[in-house]
Amino acid sequence: MNFDNVIINVDGPVATATLNRPKQLNALSYGLCKDLCAALEELDGDDAVRVFIITGGERVFAAGADINEMVAATPFAGRAHERLVLRDRINHLSKPMIAAVSGFALGGGCELAMSCDIIIASESAVFGQPEVNLGTIPGSGGTQRLTRLVGKHKAMEMVLTGRFMNAAEAERCGLVNKVVPVEVLLDEARAMAQTIAQKPPIAVRFAKEAILKAANTPLDEGLAFERKSFCTLFASEDRREGMQAFLDKRKPEFKGK
Repeated sequence: MNFDNVIINVDGPVATATLNRPKQLNALSYGLCKDLCAALEELDGDDAVRVFIITGGERVFAAGADINEMVAATPFAGRAHERLVLRDRINHLSKPMIAAVSGFALGGGCELAMSCDIIIASESAVFGQPEVNLGTIPGSGGTQRLTRLVGKHKAMEMVLTGRFMNAAEAERCGLVNKVVPVEVLLDEARAMAQTIAQKPPIAVRFAKEAILKAANTPLDEGLAFERKSFCTLFASEDRREGMQAFLDKRKPEFKGK
């Protein structure tokens, strides 16, 4: 898998996508979003791959959208709009995504991290939605996901003032799962990815769907979705294997069936 703006590395069941526009601080251009979307969608259809890691390197995760593409954009046309469409497709991947964030994750970079299922940050990570400084607002979920993660008042402060949030504050607010030294960031992300990859993939997919449902529906609807998913999993071979292995006091062998 060769792309101009993304480096893909597959290590067993874990695929790592590294954003690769270092001179532009990994600004999320149309080309980068297109490459990332194409790579992840292809990997999402590969049964051998079970977890994704998205990272940008030690210096920067992604410093925002590519303003060169946005400055002359019209409301319903142009690369800026197409970039948002691609980002929507990334948001609907079925496999778990871990963001490994070091350095700046601003604007679209913060939104990309938040669209992942787990965020592990280095001590140098900085998060922010500074779009107001450019006369606009977040357009890829910044107002919605940030509010759900850190609450109305903190989201208002960040979006209305453009203030950045460091890694320690982000962990306290629930924006990130864990903060680690820069030098072990990818090791931590890979360790978590490998742990998830060892679980039954159908159950993992159903669990991800149910948790995402909880963020977007009333409780009764979410409970009904959870119950349906729970009952459906009783048809899977992995469910039978997992329960039998528990009774046999042995390690289960999940096959994704």
